[in-house]
This record gives sequence, C-alpha cells and structure tokens, in this order.
Amino acid sequence: MNKIRVLVIDDSVLIRKILTEILNSSPDIEVVGAAADPLIARELIKQLNPDVLTLDIEMPNMDGITFLRNLMRLRPTPVVMISTLTEKGAGVTLEALTIGAVDFIAKPKVDVVTTLNNYAEEIIGKVKMAARANLSNNIRTLKARESDKKVGDTNKTEPTKKRPGGNDKIIIALGASTGGTEAIKVVARGLPAETPAIVITQHLPAAFSESFVKHIGLASKMTALIPKHGQMIENGHIYLAPGDKHMAVDRVGDKYVIRLLDTEPVNRHKPAVDVLFRSIAHCAGANAIAVLLTGMGADGALGMKELHDAGAKTVIQDEQTSVVWGMPGSAFKLGCTDYVLPLDEIAGRILALIH
Repeated sequence: MNKIRVLVIDDSVLIRKILTEILNSSPDIEVVGAAADPLIARELIKQLNPDVLTLDIEMPNMDGITFLRNLMRLRPTPVVMISTLTEKGAGVTLEALTIGAVDFIAKPKVDVVTTLNNYAEEIIGKVKMAARANLSNNIRTLKARESDKKVGDTNKTEPTKKRPGGNDKIIIALGASTGGTEAIKVVARGLPAETPAIVITQHLPAAFSESFVKHIGLASKMTALIPKHGQMIENGHIYLAPGDKHMAVDRVGDKYVIRLLDTEPVNRHKPAVDVLFRSIAHCAGANAIAVLLTGMGADGALGMKELHDAGAKTVIQDEQTSVVWGMPGSAFKLGCTDYVLPLDEIAGRILALIH
C-alpha cells in the first residue's frame, strides 16, 4: 500500500519538527515536505503533490484561512488545521471547517511538545482519516445547495400548518464528529422555529463550544444554547453538549431535563454520543427521533441500536454525502437505521416523522 504523503505547513520550526516526527512514526505516513509559510507551501504542493496538508492558521505572508480558501478553489486537497485552544482560535477553526478543512488538531498555548506527543495517536488517526475523506461530495457543495433551497424546502417539507412543536413528548437527538460542524448547520437550517427540542453531541474541545453554538444559532430559526445541569428542555431550542462533559437527558414528570456528567470518556470521547443516545432510549423510547451524521469511529452506533430497540425512529447520513462514514456506517452495520439519507434531505425527514 502506498504511504500517505503529507506536507506540514507551520511557521514554527518546533511544531514542524514535532509533527514530522509524530507522522513519520506511522508506517502508513510519509512527511514529504515542510513549509514555513503559505507561499513556500504553494510551490511545494506543485512539486510534491501531497495527499494531505496540515495547516497552521496564523502564519506570515498569508494567513491560513486565505490560503485554504484559495486551495479549495484551485486544487482541493484534504486539510487538517492546527489551531489554538482559544476563543479566537475556535472561531477561525470553525470558519476553516466551513471553507472545506476536514478536521483540526488543537494545540495549547503552553507545553506544546508534551501535549502534541500525548495526542500522537489522534494526530496520526486524523491525517489517515483526512486521506480517505470524501472531498468530491464535501459539505461545501451541500451547504450551498441547502442555502439556495432553504426557503422552498422548509415550506415543502411541512405537510400541514400545525405547529411542529405541539407534542412535548417528542425529542430529537443528534450526534456527529468529523465533518459534523457543517452538517449540523445544514440540518438546523431546514427546521422551523417551533420544532421539538434537539439535543446534540458533537465531538469538540470545551474551548470551541461557545463559538460553535453561536454558529448553529446563526444558521437556525431555533434558539441554540449550551445548557446547564438540571435545565428543563423546551421546544424550539437546540441544546449543545459542552465540550468537557457528557450530556444526558432524564425525565421528571412530563418534562425532559438535561443532565451534565463529569465522568470518564466513553469511546475515548467526552462528550460521547452513546451517553446521550442511551439516556434518551431510557427516558423517551418511541417518542425519540435519533440522527447520526458524518464522523470518524463508531460512537453513537450502540446508542442508536438501543434507541431503535426502544421504538425510536432512526436516521443516518448516507456515505456519499458524509465526510467520513464511520459513525453512521457503524450504525448501519448494526441494522438499526430506519432511513439512510443525503444530508440535505434529513431536515425534511425529521419534519415528516414529527407529523
């Protein structure tokens, strides 16, 4: 099997050295070059034809966002962003994912060497995943299609004029990982303001949660927020799990309530989709609609099976429109998916299931 050819782009000599050593430690990866800025990188891309780029956001001569925008327009290539764990870094990283980056690696402000080495396995995994990512049907295209059609689609998918939020028992649970930040916005954009409550677990660092929930809020007619422990769930609201705690749902009387759990990672993730899905299988059963979008790994698949067994309706994103068909594909293999749909049809299916 041919090795994955990687070009590392970072203005820090130290970061270039660490990433090169980490990636070259994998027998499946070869770092074919390193560049200190995008202008050098542009020439090396022509010479070396890499399979994957790692790209720092803040660099001299041209910032990473401008470089990424040009790259995706002229020569689409899988990119893993290297971003700082700050609010500003989070906002810029989410913009990079919107433009077309496949994933990101978060680096801290201090003790970069130890932190990056501690995450060596994750870094290698993300680069391998990026090499397999589905760029031909990436979410940039789907987002544009959804944006063009959103007014017409919202009208078409509501068969009656009754308020979709009329049933307080219905709850929508959604899980995603790689590629999910854009996929979630596409789904949210297609749902009216009175839709039953949506609870979301997306694999993200805690520093990124506030920025991401703002992105969801701008894309959606619903109200998006990061909930507090014990908060009552209301229709017309989207609740995003904070990046450092599991989110579960409990039932108190006739109301659903948020539970935030500071327990061990599940499937190596915190928050984990399986924690959310299993809690909803227990408290909502057949009143739940579960949706699993693009993502690496298998988190959420077993939880979706529990939901399906409890009578919930289950929807997954299809392989063709997923950046990575890991999580939805794992659920599909378990035989617990009622609907396998392109991303831009999922909001319409949710509305149909509500009615």
